[in-house]
Amino acid sequence: MTTDASGSKSSDDRASDERSACDKRSLEALAADLPSDDRGLAYGEGVFETILVREGQPQLWSWHEARLTRGCQRLGIAAPSSAELAGCLAVCQGEGLEVLKLIVTGGSGGRGYRAPESPETRLRARATPFAVNQQARRGITARVCELRVAEQPALAGLKHLNRLENVLARREWSDTAISEGLLLNAQGELIEATSMNLAWYRDGRWFTPCLDRAGVEGTLLAALEVEMVFERVREGLESLAWAEQVVVMNSVQGVWPLRTLLKPDGAILAEWKDEAHPALDELNHTVARLLGEPAN
Repeated sequence: MTTDASGSKSSDDRASDERSACDKRSLEALAADLPSDDRGLAYGEGVFETILVREGQPQLWSWHEARLTRGCQRLGIAAPSSAELAGCLAVCQGEGLEVLKLIVTGGSGGRGYRAPESPETRLRARATPFAVNQQARRGITARVCELRVAEQPALAGLKHLNRLENVLARREWSDTAISEGLLLNAQGELIEATSMNLAWYRDGRWFTPCLDRAGVEGTLLAALEVEMVFERVREGLESLAWAEQVVVMNSVQGVWPLRTLLKPDGAILAEWKDEAHPALDELNHTVARLLGEPAN
């Protein structure tokens, strides 16, 4: 610390103290509990993002910001500015791997479902340490969920706060040997996994479900579609039985190849060999680059 002739702090030190106090207030606001009248808490009105942070650097940041902003616009709530979102990185430790969770809610007010005339949205953030699941990246067992996802085009693609379908689907199993569950709609068409997007490789092409009526448009899948071709289709489970490779993926976990797919009753529906495949190798290489993983 430096002082002036009177023994007081210099202007630079005072400015630094003011910035530190501001950062502290910001961190306190980002970590604050939601009041009971918050519309995100009461109605699920809001959106969220889970972002992989590597050594303090957020991965796929522009994709996450774009989806969050798009979600706010669709719900009719004010989206945080780019500066406000970037400020949320202050909750991270800046070392190793972390997952940053951003939550934007519709704020307080309004009578019943009616939104207030001048809503003040809330932004919350928290960071937790993360470790890559290397075993899952070598291959997993998944199951088909009994729950069928509802179709709502107005909400399709968004990562909104009402994830009750995913919560109910995940409660269908407790066996730790099962890593994910696949979700279908009422017509029996593939949609996604409980927390990941779904894709499969057949006849020299990658396929992934249409998500214009249900499901979440994953940021990793969106980034991949700039670099690779994924054909959007409406197909059922029979498509997976004929696939050479089936994977689930998201922007935090990366790619998990399926080795066994079970029916809801535990019977084996399909299996895939644990062996090298050029298409899977290419996918893994591209994903590793997009997620900032160091080259081997």
